This record gives sequence, structure tokens and C-alpha cells, in this order.
Amino acid sequence: MKKLSSLLSMLFLAFVLMSSVSAQTENKFGHINTDELLRQMPGRDSAQVELERYARQLENQFVAMQNEFQQKYQDFLENQDEYSELIRQSKQRELGSLQERIVEFQESAQEDMMRREEQLLRPIINEARDAIEKIAIEHNYTYVFDTSAGMLLYSNPGDNIMPLVKEELGLD
Repeated sequence: MKKLSSLLSMLFLAFVLMSSVSAQTENKFGHINTDELLRQMPGRDSAQVELERYARQLENQFVAMQNEFQQKYQDFLENQDEYSELIRQSKQRELGSLQERIVEFQESAQEDMMRREEQLLRPIINEARDAIEKIAIEHNYTYVFDTSAGMLLYSNPGDNIMPLVKEELGLD
């Protein structure tokens, strides 16, 4: 009885292992470099130009604020001996306030820049993602890896779905 139970257990284990191996051979893996794809997407260049223009505007404002601070600080250093205590304290508070505004502007500008980038690039990224999903479903890929993220150690060049996705997007 024990031998029969042991034999059944081994047969069950063998069946499970064979099923697992069989299931693994049915998986189909693909890869794509999404950075390369996004560089070729329509609208990407104009979005990049818009982001650069917006970044220059923010940078110009930041530089103007820094110049104002430097000018007021230099004026304060040159004339502080002539100021009464009340005026000196007032000027110091003004400089401190201006410096705080500069720091707040810099933080807000970085956040705003990220929001603007998201706003401009999200439709392009969504279009690429949708095309990748469509190709993956049509060609029965179980997994598609993004090689631009550097997460793939080996890939079969025959399974690069870039040409199929580009064709889907009309980029050829």
C-alpha cells in the first residue's frame, strides 16, 4: 500500500513537472526598445520643442529673480553701514523673503515642468503602448520586454516586434 501511494505521488509529481515544462514552452517572448520607438513617433519632436521652449521661459524667470536678489544683496552690502538698524532689518527681511521666493519658484518650476512633460508626452506614450499591446495580442506574445530599460539580459533577435509596431503606427 505504501509503495502504491509512493508510486502515485511520484507519478503525480512527474505529471505536474511535465505540465509545467509544457506550459513554459507555450510562452512567447518579444522585446522592443521603447526609447527608440518614442523617438520616431509623430508629435514627439514638436512636444520636445514645446518642452524646451517652456523650460527656457522658466529658466529666464529664475535667472531674473536671481539677478534681482544679487543686485539687492550687493546694494545691501555696500550700504549697510549707512542704514539705521530698522532699515537694515527691513532690508534683511526683504532679502530673506526674496530668497525664499526663489527657492519656492525653483521647486514649483520643477513640478510644473514634470506636469507639462506628462501632459505633452502622455498621448504619444499611450499610442505606442496601445500599438505594442495590439501587436502582442495579434501575434500571441505572452511577454514583451522593454530593452531600453536595460532589464533584459538575452533576447532572440527574431522576436523584436519593433517593425510590427512601427507598421501598426504607420512609421515605415
